[in-house]
Amino acid sequence: MKDDAIERTEWVRLTLGGSTSTVTHSGVDELADGLSDALWVMDANTDAIAGAPEGVPKVVLPVGEAAKSWPAVDRILRAAVEREIDRHGRFVGFGGGVVCDVAAFAASVYLRGVAVTLIPTSLLAMVDAAIGGKTGVNFAGFKNMVGTFHAADEVRICEETTHSLSEREFRSGLAEAIKAALLDDAELLEIFESHAEAILARKNPVLSEVIRRSILVKARVVESDYREGGRRAILNLGHTFAHALESVAGFGEWTHGEAVAWGIARAARLGEATGHTPAQHAERIISLLTRYGYRIEPGVADPHALLEAMRHDKKRAGGAIRFVIPCGVGETVVEPVDEVTVLQGLVHPG
Repeated sequence: MKDDAIERTEWVRLTLGGSTSTVTHSGVDELADGLSDALWVMDANTDAIAGAPEGVPKVVLPVGEAAKSWPAVDRILRAAVEREIDRHGRFVGFGGGVVCDVAAFAASVYLRGVAVTLIPTSLLAMVDAAIGGKTGVNFAGFKNMVGTFHAADEVRICEETTHSLSEREFRSGLAEAIKAALLDDAELLEIFESHAEAILARKNPVLSEVIRRSILVKARVVESDYREGGRRAILNLGHTFAHALESVAGFGEWTHGEAVAWGIARAARLGEATGHTPAQHAERIISLLTRYGYRIEPGVADPHALLEAMRHDKKRAGGAIRFVIPCGVGETVVEPVDEVTVLQGLVHPG
């Protein structure tokens, strides 16, 4: 217990799919407030963090991408049935992106949908996975192949939990925050460029501001396009490449954020090749990703296998592989690119 616990404050209130989703900034002492009757979902790591009220029903999943699976969903649903959770019940996802995705997916299909509160403990989950209503599990070897839209009615953010993350996990989350800056926040991008040392040291108030501004970027996008009929597709910057890399390398070999950083770099170079991305902007992106220690070089996996994985990506349209291409800060295009050009960018340095 901390004497200087943060008073809960509301950061943003969203209207998603006809329902309200609220993001609150909480101290660690407040994370479990009002949630003692819910079914908690966590993994072996977050089970060790003080959070879930003692004695509450809970499902503890394995750590990592292996938990993003049908067996994990089955365990959650069986626990809900055994505990006789009814339509007025609630699931709580307490953990990183995998836990948030799986808990929300299970909530979306149990009794045709029960309420869910998400308490993301990783930086990646705070700025991305817990925000916006997308849920999903991996299927047939492909990332997020099965999923639903089911927004949490509340997301509780406590950046204090990021101090329990490994350096690799923390940097994984930073990649999604950098993506947010590139998409729609020039000031956040400048914060990343001018405060790298403080951000990597997880210092406040700069870390809190990075999280808050990243959430606001995603909130602006998803509120205007909840079911990804148009603008929301820009949130996939780097993800067509990233999901292919995760599938080919084997889930867990690269963290999601590491793969996204690599994918953003590939998207920038692809944009150069297609004439959409000015060289100066591409170099700015490459320089920033390099400064934060990401692997961004091509040749990290079999390029033909990567291309084949992209052919199965759910973001494809009409048989063509679509890519989000960064043209400038706050400027992107979503366009199909011919496979020869894509393959060249996966082989040649740049």
